[in-house]
Amino acid sequence: MLILLRDANVFAPAPLGRIDVLIANGAIAAVGPRLPELPAALCEEIDLHGLRLVPGLIDAHVHLTGGGGESGPASRVPPLSLPALTAAGITTVVGLLGTDGTTRTVQSLVARTLGLREEGLSAYCWTGSYEVPVRTLTGSVRGDLCFVDPIIGVGELALSDHRSSQPTLEELLRIAADCHVGGLMSGKAGVLHLHLGDGPRGLELVRKALQQSELPARVFHPTHVNRSARLLEEAFELTQAGCTIDVTAFPEGDDGLSAARAILLHVEKGLSPDRLTCSSDGAGCLPVFDAQGQLTSMDVGRPATLLETLRALLANGLPLEQALLPFTANVAALLKFARKGRIARGLDADLLILDEATRPLHLLARGQFLVRDGKVAPGRFPNQTSGALQP
Repeated sequence: MLILLRDANVFAPAPLGRIDVLIANGAIAAVGPRLPELPAALCEEIDLHGLRLVPGLIDAHVHLTGGGGESGPASRVPPLSLPALTAAGITTVVGLLGTDGTTRTVQSLVARTLGLREEGLSAYCWTGSYEVPVRTLTGSVRGDLCFVDPIIGVGELALSDHRSSQPTLEELLRIAADCHVGGLMSGKAGVLHLHLGDGPRGLELVRKALQQSELPARVFHPTHVNRSARLLEEAFELTQAGCTIDVTAFPEGDDGLSAARAILLHVEKGLSPDRLTCSSDGAGCLPVFDAQGQLTSMDVGRPATLLETLRALLANGLPLEQALLPFTANVAALLKFARKGRIARGLDADLLILDEATRPLHLLARGQFLVRDGKVAPGRFPNQTSGALQP
């Protein structure tokens, strides 16, 4: 059936006012004031009474098969379930591996990504993990990009972290070049998604890569850059060189800044609004290490922190059209998701309807309800839940 959303207060992310949105075959068929009525046998009509309608959120950093493992096998975080993502307003997700590319594999990550597609989500993934040489499915980064549909680049390759492979500049440049050329050959993003630890070198290798190569700055996408004020300032400088940076929606620590604070600082500094994204690190381990590199405590990332960050931005007075950019249009543009991140005729019907408290009332992924009237549709295995991973 067709779905006609009446009297929605649409942010595309730009504010369009109170208009109607027609959905057909998983896409947005029409957007405008008082669209014509259609036969009830063909079209379900839903009056939103002015509730906010925004693009579904895009989370480019999620441990779909689970993260962790830095304190032995019992510290491996369980995989994420579909409801943990959809209850957080997410309609597009990009999965990855972290520290552990040994007991967790690119093969299992691709399989989980394809499984989420079957369940209704738009899902993609990064090849590789923290380590160098990059672990791939086909034997090469370029092969993975060209021949494995969900793979859009390499991630999360670790820099400035005691858990990384301590890559050299030459190794980093070779991987980035394979991402770039593989992206050109496949028509995909070809992005190198970089985990940044709290080491003193910070983004030094990325700066050198930009200075000593012809690679475009858009290839490098460092994440966790809000883990310290020093690293965030380095990252802000990189945006002026053309890089898009990613802040993580983790709890604010002694040295780290919340994603909301980092985004507000980015706005206050007048930096380019399209060079900032925000991700959740869902199901990832959020560890604390001592001076000897031993794990002393850990938390687990939750997809729900994206909406929590959005609410914090709105509470601090940031207009919704600005607050949405790091979760929607900016991510879609960087990752070449041409039909995502915006609301316009012909794009995918990935739509989030927010209630007055900025919680998901309805969520449609490619025109199918995954949250309706606040009730989250179960995944294939309804009992696959972990309290730490749910909103």
